[in-house]
Amino acid sequence: MARKKEIKNKKPVFKHEAYIEGSGSIVDEKITDTLKKNYMPYAMSVIISRALPEIDGFKPSHRKLLYMMYKRGLLNPDKERSKSANVVGETMKLNPHGDQAIYETLVRMTRGNESLLHPYIDSKGNFGKQYSSKMHFAAPRYTEVKLEKICNELFRDIDRETVDFVPNYDNTMQEPTLLPATFPTVLVNSNTGIAVSMASNVCPFNLKEVCETTIELMKNPNHDILSTLKGPDFPGGGFMLYDEDELKKIYETGRGSVKIRSKYNYDKSANCVEITEIPYTTTIEAVIDKIVDLVKQGKIREISYIRDETDIDGLKIAIDLKRGTDPEKLMQKLFRLTPLQDSYPCNFNILIAGTPKVMGVREILTEWTAFREECIKRRTYFDLQKKKEKLHLLEALSKILLDLDKAIKIIRETEKESEVVPNLMKNFGIDEIQAEYVAEIKLRNINRQYILRRIEEIDSLKADIAEMEDVLQDRKKIRKIIVKELKDVVKNYAQPRKTLFYYQSDVQEEEIADDTPDYPVNIFVSESGYFKKITPQSLRMSSEHKLKEGDSIVQNFEATNKTDLIFFSDMAQAYKSKASSFDDTKASVMGDYIPAKLGFDEGESLKFLVPTTDYSGYMLFFFENGKAAKVPLKSYETKTNRRKLMKAYSDKSPLVSALFVPDDCDILVRASGGHTILFNSSLILQKSTRDSQGVQIINLKKNAVLASAKIIPAENTADFEKYRANAVPAAGKPAKELGDANQLTF
Repeated sequence: MARKKEIKNKKPVFKHEAYIEGSGSIVDEKITDTLKKNYMPYAMSVIISRALPEIDGFKPSHRKLLYMMYKRGLLNPDKERSKSANVVGETMKLNPHGDQAIYETLVRMTRGNESLLHPYIDSKGNFGKQYSSKMHFAAPRYTEVKLEKICNELFRDIDRETVDFVPNYDNTMQEPTLLPATFPTVLVNSNTGIAVSMASNVCPFNLKEVCETTIELMKNPNHDILSTLKGPDFPGGGFMLYDEDELKKIYETGRGSVKIRSKYNYDKSANCVEITEIPYTTTIEAVIDKIVDLVKQGKIREISYIRDETDIDGLKIAIDLKRGTDPEKLMQKLFRLTPLQDSYPCNFNILIAGTPKVMGVREILTEWTAFREECIKRRTYFDLQKKKEKLHLLEALSKILLDLDKAIKIIRETEKESEVVPNLMKNFGIDEIQAEYVAEIKLRNINRQYILRRIEEIDSLKADIAEMEDVLQDRKKIRKIIVKELKDVVKNYAQPRKTLFYYQSDVQEEEIADDTPDYPVNIFVSESGYFKKITPQSLRMSSEHKLKEGDSIVQNFEATNKTDLIFFSDMAQAYKSKASSFDDTKASVMGDYIPAKLGFDEGESLKFLVPTTDYSGYMLFFFENGKAAKVPLKSYETKTNRRKLMKAYSDKSPLVSALFVPDDCDILVRASGGHTILFNSSLILQKSTRDSQGVQIINLKKNAVLASAKIIPAENTADFEKYRANAVPAAGKPAKELGDANQLTF
């Protein structure tokens, strides 16, 4: 915490400057308090008022836009579409953001963009496509919109106090806090939002299945959701790889992921694969770019050409195949290597009464049902009050009917207009509201026929009032109303599933054989970091290596084209690659510069290369402080295709030497002070952690460091016995035997 510093207030220099008491003082404050005071309001605003959907299925930006279109009468089927620019301008009365941000929100909800399973906006013009990043939408002055018919279900009874209204940002008009949707829109259309420290990603489900599941849950809270809600249904179609356990997890916790696979067909006459549906999470451009990249890398050799044939009829990616290619095997490979098969992550984070909550499907539908019950209650109460008010007025007419002449006489003979209502109240025993109503009846309607026809409604009004009061007190009747509305929605708006299923018995998840050609190669690494992969035939033709001035070959291996390569750098990092990733070359060329080829960090250089096929054996690391670490090569094996491994070895002391030993062997280590030890690597215990500091193998004199280490072949070990017997002791002392350690100091 900084020292508190006080600066005395200075008098203003210019006339317009004000003198503020306490200005210029520096006050100590905890960083946590500052963040809480300054950052927390922004974070809460993003979470509650911007990024996360609420139980009606909408974010504030969506709700404001749709409500302004509703207020403009764009739900009326007889009304023409309006220019998008007009809609955007009107929405700014509720949503004070840039017009471009509002228009992008509108675009996503249109039928033309194909982002939603059930679009809310009927569109005319170019609105781009969800499945293409390069197919941009036109400017709002060129496009036209109106509300889709399904929006009747969003705004039904909104004018009957079913939801709360609040003032807009400048207090000039009212806007709804929620929309009284008659079906669970929150699960029917996808919704994605990124807030502060949290996010939401709700996948879409089939409208009919969602409504049927809601109905069944109202009847039985323990209903098996999977029996009615089969799985997500995406606007782009495709096939979902059916995983019952994963679906159950998503339905119970609100988290998980589903795998979506593209739909394709094979045109035998043209030897061409046509992809017509792709996962919702990717785009045409991403798919094509990935396939082109794989062809350039040589990982896919069966494709001769790929093109985008998307047009007004829909999405299509055409892939021309080389002669003799099996389309099924090729597609299996593309599913593994490209976004043609992708995962959709689910995170059902929804605002409930202003609080973000991750919920499973059962809890979401339970919350929606409670919300809809409240809407029905409020609507019923609103209608009840209206009918009571009407009954109250008609009861006044029934009293006047007993003596119409008397009512007319009172009105005619009253001298002052202000006394008409009090006189009617006094003579007929009615209240002021009823008297005002009677006094306002037109002269032509003061006849027995009109009054009799009106008071005939009294009995039906009383029956309706009794029924409404009964509904308000009986939850079962409210739920019957909800069920009826849900069935009507299914009848009017249900559509067949777009995303179909691949069951485990139908999907061949076989590991595709690696078709990388396998042949013997010789690998050379120079001291400055150049790499060459040369075939034996080429090496026989030219064995003289081209190198930079002062450079030399420090490592040479016989391997195969499928060998894995682990490159250790001088910054305690390892980079993994394969021999097949490097082009065959000749001894007469410089080769690939490894730091550039593998993307080493700035200033990082190559230290050691290890080739392997089965990750057997050990790595021995020797450090200047006299310690050595023994790490199994298996520690560098990864299931994923990670290229860079951090903390490949310890960086506590500078690395002197790195050795790969297939099996335990004799090691000769020298120190700068002239000491040397010979020992077997089995004496060092292996460590599973790559960055282990190791064990002390030699006691160093003051200012001495470990200088080198090398492997002693088994056939040369006998030569060291001579040194053991004939070692000349330093300072006239005899050589010291170090027992079973087979160590020799001289």
